[in-house]
Amino acid sequence: MPVDNKRVCGPEESQSPWLFLQQTRGQPTWVPQTRESERRADSRRRRGQVDARPMFARCGLVSQAKGSAYIEAGNTKLICSVYGPRETERKDELDMRAGRLVCAFRLAPFSCAKRCPWIQGSQEKDLTLSLQESLQPGVCLHRYPRSQIEVNVLVLENDGSALAHAITCASLALADAGIEMYDLVIGCSLRQDGAAYLLDPTCCEETGDESTENQGSLTVALLPALNQISGLLSTGEMKEATMVGAIRVCVEGCQRLYPAAQQCLLKSVRRKVHARSTDVDVGR
Repeated sequence: MPVDNKRVCGPEESQSPWLFLQQTRGQPTWVPQTRESERRADSRRRRGQVDARPMFARCGLVSQAKGSAYIEAGNTKLICSVYGPRETERKDELDMRAGRLVCAFRLAPFSCAKRCPWIQGSQEKDLTLSLQESLQPGVCLHRYPRSQIEVNVLVLENDGSALAHAITCASLALADAGIEMYDLVIGCSLRQDGAAYLLDPTCCEETGDESTENQGSLTVALLPALNQISGLLSTGEMKEATMVGAIRVCVEGCQRLYPAAQQCLLKSVRRKVHARSTDVDVGR
């Protein structure tokens, strides 16, 4: 009997995980989320509150890259590596005066519920363009003429808000690589559902009907110290007042994530200083 070696097969006596759910009066503890529910599926506060998922970030994990960063927010996990500045391959008048920022946004084949192909699809190309447009205003490209900086983002697990966390992860990787920047670029996303909104939505919360009124998604990239928006991506239909309120909520979410990104860079600098001092002592 032929065996499919490309799959990880479970044991023959395996059982469905639904059988192990704790029962309460004959009903499972998990209840589908409704508009009237007080808490979201991941136990965050009720809808309409500025409550993002706790974020873990660390820089300098990829030794072969000039700079790198890893971010984990809930079940969303991303890693970014930065290479350069190096001599640009395509030279024109623009490259002579300022550098070029080259971005790549990729989804790992195992990152989504539906397996993704290795070939970059239309969704990844659109996300790559949004990532580049959000990062470019924060990088001092005029300091790197005739050169290019490569930013590669790989999503290891996608549980919603992948683009927003990719913007933050790429910004940390650029700072870790020593690239001159005006400020860190922090990303935050929001899912609008009628009169309520969901900040930093999960994958289940992102999937919804965007054809009706006040049903859509929004991603904002912010330079917190300068209080300037460097990128804005909106899908769906929302009223003008709803859009303005959603942008304000995303800006507040970015401001709350900014101290965590600063602490991540501070710890990275301390590790590098300690490593250099250790090397000097060994050399003596």
